[in-house]
Amino acid sequence: MASLQLATFLVLLATAIGSVSSRFIVERSNIRVLSPEHIRSHHDAAIANFGVPDYGGTMTGVIAYPDKGTTGCEPFNSGPFKSRTRRPVFLLLDRGDCYFALKAWNGQNAGAAAVLVADNIDEPLITMDNPEESRDSEYVEKITIPSALVNRAFGETLKKALAKGNEEVVVKLDWRESMPHPDNRVEYEFWTNSNDECGPRCEEQMDFVKNFKGHAQLLEKGGFTQFTPHYITWFCPEAFILSKQCKSQCINNGRYCAPDPEQDFGEGYDGKDVVIENLRQLCVHRVANESGRPWVWWDFVTDYHVRCSMKEKKYSRDCGEKVVKSLGLPLDKISKCMGDPEADAENEFLKREQEVQVGRGTRGDVTILPTLVINNVQYRGILERTAVLKAICAGFKESTEPPVCLSGDIETNECLESNGGCWQDLRLNITSCKDTFRGRICKCPTVNGVRYEGDGYTSCQAVGPGRCTVNNGGCWSETRNGKTFSACSELELRGCRCPFGFHGDGYKCEDTNECKEKLVCNCPDCSCKNTWGGYDCKCKGNLLYIKAEDTCIAKNMSRFGLLLMVLVLACVVGAGVAGYIFYKYRLRSYMDSEIMAIMSQYMPLDNQHNESQPLRPDSTA
Repeated sequence: MASLQLATFLVLLATAIGSVSSRFIVERSNIRVLSPEHIRSHHDAAIANFGVPDYGGTMTGVIAYPDKGTTGCEPFNSGPFKSRTRRPVFLLLDRGDCYFALKAWNGQNAGAAAVLVADNIDEPLITMDNPEESRDSEYVEKITIPSALVNRAFGETLKKALAKGNEEVVVKLDWRESMPHPDNRVEYEFWTNSNDECGPRCEEQMDFVKNFKGHAQLLEKGGFTQFTPHYITWFCPEAFILSKQCKSQCINNGRYCAPDPEQDFGEGYDGKDVVIENLRQLCVHRVANESGRPWVWWDFVTDYHVRCSMKEKKYSRDCGEKVVKSLGLPLDKISKCMGDPEADAENEFLKREQEVQVGRGTRGDVTILPTLVINNVQYRGILERTAVLKAICAGFKESTEPPVCLSGDIETNECLESNGGCWQDLRLNITSCKDTFRGRICKCPTVNGVRYEGDGYTSCQAVGPGRCTVNNGGCWSETRNGKTFSACSELELRGCRCPFGFHGDGYKCEDTNECKEKLVCNCPDCSCKNTWGGYDCKCKGNLLYIKAEDTCIAKNMSRFGLLLMVLVLACVVGAGVAGYIFYKYRLRSYMDSEIMAIMSQYMPLDNQHNESQPLRPDSTA
């Protein structure tokens, strides 16, 4: 009798769900054929809902197609697949005869680095899903390679190229654009359930919450991510609201329902118990988020699972409230958020859950649990800590990833090998190579507040204020006999220029021999001696050298003669200044006259005698 009641209620749920058209989105990766030359091309592939897609990354390997067992439904006993060039092997299999996941599992055990399943009919790409829950499908959680479905035509092209046997078929699997990465924050949501008696699905999502909790809280506290939990709810059709099934599985007069945990209406917990606890967990996140601690949700869910297990008959309101108090959350706010489950009225938060369950934009409908959505794209693959963290890390704009995304067990630091091909200064230990989750970028750095500019590959130069304090701005500098000369000037924000007394391009400067080149000390009574960065000019006899005038004068010159010389120099300087002022005055006068001439063409000026115009239409001259 109980099983009949359950079947009846599930039909009601199916009817309710069927009233809204389902919208399923196939998440895709890209496959590029590198060789042979005649089949070079790009193709889409549908990412499988199991295994570990390499979000944000690429893999290059060769295609292998088995001689026997092309569907991959039986283990390959002939040994691991290998390529002649020692590249990874991507095993191509045919669709049909068994579960998709079983094909991937057998391919993985045969040494394949990835499995591609070729469709056997001409149709749009579909997502290869997990098999139905059974003891025989426990291998699904052990699949660690990526898998994808390709269309029939592309599969046939690969098979024909392999049949010729002339050269290996090399392809590149590309997931770099499978996960949107628009900015420096990742938004992700997890559709889950507080029910812990729904078999392998419930165990999978609870294991994930416990294992991923540390990463989730670290990312949330650092402001790197915005996490939102969600809970699927159903509703009871109006014609069955008063039925025993709807009353036991729903709250708020049939508006929000959940299946019976034990799948038996006659014993244990009811579906409405699950709905109420789901609502409590939603409100825990809402209240914790308002207090600036949204990460507390992870603590509550893990603690509730341990302390309030259904198996131990502790799944209750009282147990939930004890967990709330132990985490320092305001119980009154959470109770107010939950409202009255018995009221014949809408619940603001559960109504919202039903609305966002319907897919919009790049996200499809959420129809199964658990479901992870990252940057509005449904995650495909096994729900495992490292695999999910990789997918989240792929959602950051390049070079904005948090440190956890750059750890050795998540990605390979490409700057460690040949500096990633980027510019570097070994003496100062400065490099333009910056490791990212998706690879590396060559970008000139900022060192101690000093900015470097350049292409990042062959050159980077210090620019801006303070640039001369770091490696002298990359310019020439040398010290001799306690004297230092530099081609870097703090008065200039970029570039290098040899100082006075030197010549060169600023990166290498050589002393200028002013004496040999007759640049100075040319007076008849002078003798010139070149020095590093300058010169010495001496006069014969008892004469004194005046550097500014490049001339020699007697040391015992009378005060009158000296005064006269100073007056002459002053007059020369004064004449120059007066000439400059006169030039500026003339230039200004000329510009004013030009402006006046231009303006007079468009409007009458005050100093022009135009014909008198009447002030009003009725005025007379």
